[in-house]
Amino acid sequence: MWDYGGWRNEIKNMTENIDVLAKKIWDYHHLHHTLEKADCIFVLGSHDLRVAEYSAQLFLKGYAPWIIFSGGIAHHGDLLETSWNKTEAEIFAKRAIQQGVPEDKIIIENKAKNCGENVLFTERMLKEKNLNVNSVIAVQKPYMERRTLATIKVYWPDKKIIVTSPPIDFENYPTKEITKDDVINIMVGDLQRIQVYPEKEFQIFQEIPDEVLEAYQKLVKLGYTKHLLKSL
Repeated sequence: MWDYGGWRNEIKNMTENIDVLAKKIWDYHHLHHTLEKADCIFVLGSHDLRVAEYSAQLFLKGYAPWIIFSGGIAHHGDLLETSWNKTEAEIFAKRAIQQGVPEDKIIIENKAKNCGENVLFTERMLKEKNLNVNSVIAVQKPYMERRTLATIKVYWPDKKIIVTSPPIDFENYPTKEITKDDVINIMVGDLQRIQVYPEKEFQIFQEIPDEVLEAYQKLVKLGYTKHLLKSL
């Protein structure tokens, strides 16, 4: 006879185990930086408008006199793809203006297609506008804090960088548009990038605890491979 109750418990235990593994990686990606006033708020575009809303709150609280939104139309065909007909930077800026940020305090960089380009293209715009920036509050999704810092420090090694994200925990982060499976897949892929990108000089090196690497390896074996690099 089919043991439906046993099968259901097995599925429940597997789901709970996946959550425990994912939470270890989620926690590792967080940097827990303390917010301080800076020369600008630097917002890296993505599919999550909560990042735009949070960055607007930081601006309105007086953390910086300028807010920069960087991001083009990227991620075609992958988990991060949006259906927007405008660039990430333009969509984010519109949301910030709706939140009360003055349009003349916003700088839009709408060409970047990856984290490195976010920094490089923004640096170019800052020079064109003769804006001297020595300290930056970088705003990203919660599970991309560490990767963001590792990338920025390659290009801005001498600037003071504070990385922050919307204060949402792992359990409450997923939405209808951003499922928990999507989040886990992306976190696993980002951890892979933290491992391999320093060799390519795309990121600075960061130590990864053994328990985080073990969680990563287990999640890969469980099939969370959709955001892994196709070639190294």
